[in-house]
Amino acid sequence: MATEEAFNPKDPDYYINRELSWLSFNRRVLAEANDSRHPLLEQVKFLAICGSNLDEFFMVRVSGLRHQVKDGIWKLPPDGTAPADLLWKIQIEVDELYCLYEETWSRSLLPALSDAGISIVQFSQLTDDEKEAMHDYFQSTIYPILTPMAIDAARSFPFISNLSLNLAVVLGSTDGRRYLARIKIPSLTFGRFIPVKSSSGAPSSRFILLEDLVAEHLGSLFPGMSVEGAYRFRVTRDAEIKVVIDDASDLLTAVEDSIECRRTGVPVRLEVDPAMPPRLILLLSERLGLKEIDVYGVSGFIGHNDLWQLHDLSRPDLLDEPFVPHITNPLVHEEDIFDVARSRDILFYHPYDSFIPIVRLFRQAAIDPDVLAIKITMYRIDKKSPIVDALMKARQHGKQVTVVLELKAKFDELNNITWARALEQEGVHVVYGHERLKVHAKVALIIRREADGIYRYVHLSSGNYNTVTTRIYGDIGYLTADPDIGADATELFNHLTGYVDRQEYRKLLVAPINLRQGILNRIEREIEHQKRDQNGYIALKLNGLLDPDIISALYQASHEGVRMDLNVRGLCALRPGIAGVSDTISVTSIVGRFLEHARIYYFHNGGDDEVLLGSSDMMQRNLRRRVEVLFPVRDPAIRSALIRIMRVHLSDNQKSWRLNTDGSYDRIHPENTDKACNSQEWLIQHRGAWHGWKERED
Repeated sequence: MATEEAFNPKDPDYYINRELSWLSFNRRVLAEANDSRHPLLEQVKFLAICGSNLDEFFMVRVSGLRHQVKDGIWKLPPDGTAPADLLWKIQIEVDELYCLYEETWSRSLLPALSDAGISIVQFSQLTDDEKEAMHDYFQSTIYPILTPMAIDAARSFPFISNLSLNLAVVLGSTDGRRYLARIKIPSLTFGRFIPVKSSSGAPSSRFILLEDLVAEHLGSLFPGMSVEGAYRFRVTRDAEIKVVIDDASDLLTAVEDSIECRRTGVPVRLEVDPAMPPRLILLLSERLGLKEIDVYGVSGFIGHNDLWQLHDLSRPDLLDEPFVPHITNPLVHEEDIFDVARSRDILFYHPYDSFIPIVRLFRQAAIDPDVLAIKITMYRIDKKSPIVDALMKARQHGKQVTVVLELKAKFDELNNITWARALEQEGVHVVYGHERLKVHAKVALIIRREADGIYRYVHLSSGNYNTVTTRIYGDIGYLTADPDIGADATELFNHLTGYVDRQEYRKLLVAPINLRQGILNRIEREIEHQKRDQNGYIALKLNGLLDPDIISALYQASHEGVRMDLNVRGLCALRPGIAGVSDTISVTSIVGRFLEHARIYYFHNGGDDEVLLGSSDMMQRNLRRRVEVLFPVRDPAIRSALIRIMRVHLSDNQKSWRLNTDGSYDRIHPENTDKACNSQEWLIQHRGAWHGWKERED
């Protein structure tokens, strides 16, 4: 163990860079695209996720780094890497990722798709009959909306919209001069994969890429000129929106006005066909204000997010086998969900537990004459939301309905603005989040008048009130009539909607008020137990662990001998396995069929186990710039069940990765004496079992 003098928990060498940790996470997602244990179209899905993840990484994280370099104003991260140095490290990592993406697509998934009867073909591979049919389709359907735009000294450089796929076309004239034009590929209109048609009109499982079809017909777009080359390229722009509120605007108007900046934001990345001539690459990058470090040669497929189109094909044999989520018995047979919730707390682990009871809760509350008011926070809302429908119906039935709707939920701003206006039209009181803080907490409060007084029913969750994501995210929800939590929820909403500045809560930990300190206090408590009884233990399941104060406290706990098992899905800045610093800490990450999104905070507390659930990760943004909630689980049987669920996740040796001291990850494999455990599959097979587990039952 390191000496007291040598131990500095804030030493930069003890921290992994956030951005490099993110790219490492994308490698783990890519590994799922190469895992043949998944059905084929699910492998394609994982490659699509890799693409969308990388797009967002550049739109948000890299754009922020570029701003720091440009402005010359930054604060070194815990690992001490300056932004300019980090951008070069990112380029090296991303270049390697692109190579891995292409290898996965061309060498693995494309041949497997062809074997499964889904072929992506070149125009030259079509029969004469198919070529004629595709030519007719192009002329009648695609040609009319294409707009070739010349690039020359007489015309301004055309605007290249964010993430649009384009062709840079080099043309020659009869007088020997060369010209350049740009064509935007209308993939949002037609999709990227165009079914090959024949004169018979029969459905086909063969596809041609839209850009290949356009490239084949460039002659009709530039008559009288020769096409000397056509090269794909794509531009990524800064997606951060700057919300500025003045005397003439409110938050909704300010967010709405700011969203346009995303489409026209500063370019941060240029992806090009490696075959594109260097002079053309230089021209494009200079016109876009980009440097060499911002340009990426991408062999093969550009824009992997478009692979979602293939995942949507009607091929159930190539998709995950569906299952029916569990509904616990009291909620199956009881018509009144309030009777159940008043008698006992209820745990929901989605998608293994059904979200239907939650929808039914709001629908019942909407028409129940004894319900007086409903208050709810909403962050990401599905396009067709039964929860929102129930809230509108509640207003129609005379209930007081308050929705704290976060307009600044990244990439969901327009959808949330649409819902905000729809709710307001029904008379719902809508609060547009907070000017300075994102409201990320997931809390719903239902106030009901009953024979013996007023009851407050509170639903808290790690996940959104969204019926789509509850089928694909692993999230934990909790329904309780606990009076203290009800009182805390009431005061939290008063804080969000009014001027109540509450600094203490009875049971809730609320960021940025008392959540961070509450976790630090519990870590310190485990240190004291370790010093006194040698039984300090912490197990955390969360999405991200970046906050330097929390990590420093965990290092201090490990230095004192506290054992820790951390299950961190994505970003992790903590380095495990450093002698005398973190050698009692194990960090794992599960990447599988469902997005691990639940947060479970377990502190052994000398045998008086404490479990916290909620919306918050241990990241600076969650603890300092968001409204988040963690809450204690009061029911001993549920608390025991959650500890057992945590053990299942920590036992995963099929879809779990172990973080090494150097920041790399290795997939965990069963030892000779271990049983194979895929935690998500285990939870599917045993879905609902935790509702019958008793306290301390092994």
